[in-house]
Amino acid sequence: MAVRTPAMILIDVDGTLVDSVPDLAFCVNAMMDGLGLPRPTEAQVRDWVGNGVQRLVERALVNDLHGTPDPALFERAYPLFLELYADNTSKRSVLYPGVREGLDALKAAGHPLGCVTNKAERFTRPLLRDLGLEDDFSLVVSGDTLVTKKPDPEPLLFAARHFGVDPARALMIGDSVNDVTAARAAGFQIICVSYGYNHGEDIRDAEPDAVVDSMAQIPVLLEKAA
Repeated sequence: MAVRTPAMILIDVDGTLVDSVPDLAFCVNAMMDGLGLPRPTEAQVRDWVGNGVQRLVERALVNDLHGTPDPALFERAYPLFLELYADNTSKRSVLYPGVREGLDALKAAGHPLGCVTNKAERFTRPLLRDLGLEDDFSLVVSGDTLVTKKPDPEPLLFAARHFGVDPARALMIGDSVNDVTAARAAGFQIICVSYGYNHGEDIRDAEPDAVVDSMAQIPVLLEKAA
C-alpha cells in the first residue's frame, strides 16, 4: 500500500526511537535478585517488553510471555521494580541508529510531531529529556495520560484532536503489533521499523503500510508519497 503525505506524525518510543532494554533488563535482574529468584537473559527481556512495565514484571516473575504471577509475589515485586527503574530510566538506553537524522529531517520538512507510548509519564519524560528528544515533540501521550493505551485507538485519536487533523491524514510510526492495531482502529496510516520489540515476531506479518530498517528512511519515503 502506498503511503500518503501525512498532516501529522505520531511516533512510539521503546523499540522505535529508543533501545531501552539495557535499562529494563538491569532493573528486572536487580528486582529478581531482591526476590531471590533466577535472572532472565537480556534476550528474554527483549521479547517481553512492549506492553508497559507492569506486564514486563508479570512476565519476568513467571518467565513466560503470556503467564501471570501469584498476586502476592507481584505486590512485592512491582514497587521494587518501579523504584529501580526511576533511578535507571536512561542510564543504559540509547537512540537507535538513524533516529536523530530521521527526526531532524521530518521537522525540517514541516511535519508536526507527537509521541504516543505505553510507558508511564514518570518514566517517559525523563527518558525523552535525557536522550535529547523532548523538544522534538509538541505533544507526548504516555501510557497513563488517558484511561486506555495502545492497542486501543484512543491515544492516537486524542493526538489527532489535539493537532486538529483528520485521522485519515495522520501517520503512526511504531515497531509492534500494538502500534499496527491501534493505527488501524484509529484510521491512521502505519509505518513500522523492522528492529523493534514485537515479541520475537516479524512485524511484516502484521501488514503495516510500510516497513523500514531505519528512521532515516522515513523522510525519503514521505518525499515520494502522494
